[in-house]
Amino acid sequence: MTYNFDTVIDRSNTYAVKYDIVHKKGLPLDTLPMWVADMDFSAPPEVLADLQRTVAHGIFGYSEPEDAYYNAVIEWFSARFGYRVQQQDIVLSPGLVFGLAQAVRAFTAPGDAVIIQTPVYYPFYNVVRDNGRTLVTNSLLYKNGAYSIDFEDFERKIIVNKVKLFILCSPHNPVGRVWTRADLEQLNAICTAHNVLIISDEIHCDFVWGEHAHTCFALINEDAIVATAPSKTFNLAGLQASNIFVKNETLRKKLSDELYSSGYHQLSTPGIVSCQSAYEKGGAWLDELKRYLEENIRSVQEFLKTRLPQIKLVETQATYLLWLDFSAYGLQDEEINRRIVEDAHLWFNRGRIFGDEGSGFQRINIACPRAIINEALRRLEHVF
Repeated sequence: MTYNFDTVIDRSNTYAVKYDIVHKKGLPLDTLPMWVADMDFSAPPEVLADLQRTVAHGIFGYSEPEDAYYNAVIEWFSARFGYRVQQQDIVLSPGLVFGLAQAVRAFTAPGDAVIIQTPVYYPFYNVVRDNGRTLVTNSLLYKNGAYSIDFEDFERKIIVNKVKLFILCSPHNPVGRVWTRADLEQLNAICTAHNVLIISDEIHCDFVWGEHAHTCFALINEDAIVATAPSKTFNLAGLQASNIFVKNETLRKKLSDELYSSGYHQLSTPGIVSCQSAYEKGGAWLDELKRYLEENIRSVQEFLKTRLPQIKLVETQATYLLWLDFSAYGLQDEEINRRIVEDAHLWFNRGRIFGDEGSGFQRINIACPRAIINEALRRLEHVF
């Protein structure tokens, strides 16, 4: 490989949420954190070089992207996903979750119903409830170790609750599903029939495994809003840059107006530089990273299969977040958590934070050097 993903980088005392709040939580100091979805790899060296030039310049005034920024975003999604957006269709947001919250405010009124598919990325709950909207959940079906959509329940919930907005997670976090084009077309047909606007969070679209392929929802419905960011792909979350694709002019104005009214809509200078650089120069780095992550996934699969067979790894079609089923042990969630945290000195995401459907599950992040994964698996085996 051209790039080295095996180096273990000390992230302590770098303001890293993943590491530096271990002591604040009262956890053992040797705890291995594998919870929050950022990577333990440096960003691409090409991106770091561009950021270093920006820092060396020494001035960090107010900034606006130039055409080259938009062209980099446009070409990335055109080349990798066959979806071509125009510059005018890109709405900038300092972060994807912030953009989702503003979209909820722009496209619904207080009390309106918003539907999500659970278990799901927990900020989805917050952007609905904290903005005074009514949360409606459509539980995914879990059978024989795999997840699918309950379309009948989805449509019934929309009708009964007069749902106005659907926030889709595609690919799905935490269950790792890549929705097929047929899945998306059926969701779209239901939403179209009942005048439900669709927002598709596609932040994990660059991490799809094997023969699976990500379908951008806007290829199915031009009026669907697609939320993207380079943060997961290139480990740039702290630089806060997000691109939301809105082809419908009326919807785009509503969202832009909501962002402006918040008083917080511009990207930082490092955010602009890193996003443009990553999409222009980060392709080779990402392709190698994906091969490394796929090997990480295979390592976990093999270890669990041969040495911890009661822990079931849900089929991982996408993302670097694995969804582990501990239900075969017959333990309550608190006991599973206690063993993982207190006995194994590991920090995973408890399944219940993604919804009640997450009971008995844990989410782990394998975007780290393999030595860290091997150590985590050894600790897990020792306890379970």
